[in-house]
Amino acid sequence: MWSCTICLLMFLASWKTNLKTRAKDMNNVRKLKDVYNFGKNFLGLDKCDACIGTSLCRKFFKDEIRFENWLSADLRLPPSHRKTYIANYSVDAETWKPVIISRLQNKHQNELSDQKICMSAAKKVACSIENVLRATERFQKWLSSDRLTADLVQSLPSPLLRCPSQRLLDRIVRRYAEVRDSGSVLMRHFTDRDKLRLLYTLSVNTHPIVLQLFPGIEGWPFLRYFGSCGRVIVTPWAKSIKEFYNASPEVTADVAFQLLHITHLLGNNDLDYFMYYTSIHGDMFGTFEDGRLYITDTSTIGIIDKLEDKEFVHEKKDVFSCLTSDCKTDFAPCRNISEAQSFIQVCRDLLPLLVTGKFSFSPTLQDQIDRFLSLCGNEMLSMKVILEAASSLMELLKSLRPCDPHFEYRYPECKYDKSY
Repeated sequence: MWSCTICLLMFLASWKTNLKTRAKDMNNVRKLKDVYNFGKNFLGLDKCDACIGTSLCRKFFKDEIRFENWLSADLRLPPSHRKTYIANYSVDAETWKPVIISRLQNKHQNELSDQKICMSAAKKVACSIENVLRATERFQKWLSSDRLTADLVQSLPSPLLRCPSQRLLDRIVRRYAEVRDSGSVLMRHFTDRDKLRLLYTLSVNTHPIVLQLFPGIEGWPFLRYFGSCGRVIVTPWAKSIKEFYNASPEVTADVAFQLLHITHLLGNNDLDYFMYYTSIHGDMFGTFEDGRLYITDTSTIGIIDKLEDKEFVHEKKDVFSCLTSDCKTDFAPCRNISEAQSFIQVCRDLLPLLVTGKFSFSPTLQDQIDRFLSLCGNEMLSMKVILEAASSLMELLKSLRPCDPHFEYRYPECKYDKSY
């Protein structure tokens, strides 16, 4: 008798606990829905189709992409003024990997761009930016074209489009990941909204386009493009090279070597695209857990097609030319871009932060490094001298890298390579 009573009481206690748990879960779901309602504005979905795309929205709304603080119970969104956010990404809702959610412009820059769009049509500060962009002469040309040609992208501010070849433009269309049926050089499968999203992205920041054109899975030193939602994109997390400025000599030698090697690869590759830096900064590069270096920000990379030696004329400018600038940007002629330009910037602006004074235990070695740095970072010297100095420095740094399991990206291969 007593045992039955005890069992009944235990059952009722368990049932009440389950009810409380379910109520708590339902409360979290309601909070989650409230967050998502706000999230459309946070992600920039309210501004589509003047946005990047929607290929990753489903994962956002299925809670398969989580901001860091979403792992707690309150599920609050982080501040909307930031340009980048550390988050977690899942394919199976069980295994999570660190990613970066980033905007192509910060909130203030987006607001200024939107105001420019409204003002270009003599509208109020707030207007339907999508309607204004659709009515422009440039977009009307896009609508009537089956192929992306140079006249459709002329005077856009990105370095990627300063000297565009038809081969490069065809590659953009063929690899554009925000459409359902990619693979054709013709835009016949593009909807009107697809065309506007591509044009908007090319006008604001071509970083996601470069990631799609030259994916890391094919051996390029660029991050994987997971996709976009509204005005944010998702890419893998990488550790900035700024965090290596005070690292040990063997680590900085490895990072410095990879910097030079990547720069050489950009200018010399099987596809005959000459890629160059128009500017450079520490947050532009980062490493994965295995130590491999990648370019994490491609927005300042220009591309010249070696197979199509053709000067591009920048003519009439419009609102698309000015979304990220004051419309007064002067482009250097394509023929004036030197192969040494990228090495000069790397040797002058980044490598000194990694290797200067790091090898003082060997004055002769440090003197060699400093001498090569001064040569390859001097824009007054000839291209031949700069390239030779960069090559010599790369070989010297390569010899300083230990064959150690710590550098997972090249181990155990280096164990069987006589050059190590």
